[in-house]
Amino acid sequence: MRRALALEASPALKAPLRFFLAAPAFVFAAALLLAWAGPQALASRWSPYALAITHLLTLGALTGTMVGALIQILPVVVGIQIARPICTAAAVHALLTSGALTLAGAFVSGRRMLFALGALLLASAFAWLLTACAIGLWRGRRTAATGVADLLRAVDLALIALLVTASLGVYLALTLAWPHATPIVTLTNWHAIWGLAGWFGLLVVGIGYQLIPMFQVTEPYPSHLARWLAPGCFALLAGSALAAFVISLSAVPGSTSDTIAELLPSLVFVPYVVFATVTLWLLHRRKRPSPDATTLFWRTSMASLACCPLALAAATVTQEPRWFVAFGILALVGVGWSAVNGMLYKIVPFLLWYHLQAELAQPLSIVPKVKDIIPDRAAMHQYYAHLAALALLAAASQWPGPLARVAAFSLGVASVWLIVLLARALRLYARVRREIARVSVQRHERERNKPTPRDERVPEPVTERQ
Repeated sequence: MRRALALEASPALKAPLRFFLAAPAFVFAAALLLAWAGPQALASRWSPYALAITHLLTLGALTGTMVGALIQILPVVVGIQIARPICTAAAVHALLTSGALTLAGAFVSGRRMLFALGALLLASAFAWLLTACAIGLWRGRRTAATGVADLLRAVDLALIALLVTASLGVYLALTLAWPHATPIVTLTNWHAIWGLAGWFGLLVVGIGYQLIPMFQVTEPYPSHLARWLAPGCFALLAGSALAAFVISLSAVPGSTSDTIAELLPSLVFVPYVVFATVTLWLLHRRKRPSPDATTLFWRTSMASLACCPLALAAATVTQEPRWFVAFGILALVGVGWSAVNGMLYKIVPFLLWYHLQAELAQPLSIVPKVKDIIPDRAAMHQYYAHLAALALLAAASQWPGPLARVAAFSLGVASVWLIVLLARALRLYARVRREIARVSVQRHERERNKPTPRDERVPEPVTERQ
């Protein structure tokens, strides 16, 4: 893990910030849709409302935040700049946001052309992102900073997993636009596994190597774990997908081989239990005795991650829809959104503080400390709202009738709370920027009006009279 950061290589604030600010808005949209649909959204993972909510969370909240983190972390930590970061950020954000909303609308309405349009927008977003990242990684790999091989390896594998996930997703969306014979259930299962255990999981592992020791003041991850975990997870994921494909060619439905193929996705998450256990141990032994809000978010995320293989195995064995829904809630809200929500409380204040410092000609006390931009007490309150929402969602997966809308309300409250805290941080940032500009103008006026010393007169030469 590299502790030194090249902050001067940070992209413009607007490049990553647009993704971070959009994330809780997508969670709020998912909560609104759950409140509108009610119990039928949690009756089955194949419910149109469940699919719409899933893609609002995965595309808008989780993938969006991960893209913003890539744009920020690659140059600062790794020393690699993606191609045209400001243009790429604007284009990918616009395409990803519109594509996620279009796809969610397609699931709810069932209109085929919306599936086609959503596939086009999302394919464009991921093609642009992957191309920009590939160019940046190709150009900058030789000049990358030292001590970042583990993070860089995880990023490489996560981007490959994103390519697989996006390809499967676009194909499935086009299948819904123009139906034809295809193993849609099997492809959907592996689309989800490649997205969760591949793209998102590997990127969280790689980013966690840097962010958890830096922001949580823990010891670095064990070197052997950091070196081999991401490649091991990717190899297991690819091997399981290949094995499942081979088995599906000859297996008889209901046979032992077919059961093994169905259980393979559960095995993919087992290495992540190791990561979760080590992370919880590092957080337990952190140098700061009292946990902050981000610590609690990470603990919740890792505890949920440890439960994911059990929930998926229970769903596969019993084939009960409620357990598939429970797994989805654990993976998306418990693991994914908990980690992202916690990271936002560290990344956003730090970025705002750094860009304020960069505007100063000389140190001024008007720039707040990082911890004062979003006070931890307010973040702790929002964490408990998030925890209540997660608990209610998990319970609603088993009893959707009485709890679905209650869980939706709780998730909506937690997401709006986060939006309010981020908005306050931005308002503070804008106010301090105005104050810095005012002080700079006053200093410039004083310098311009400062009296200059009189020039010394040179005595005229005395000439001798002839």
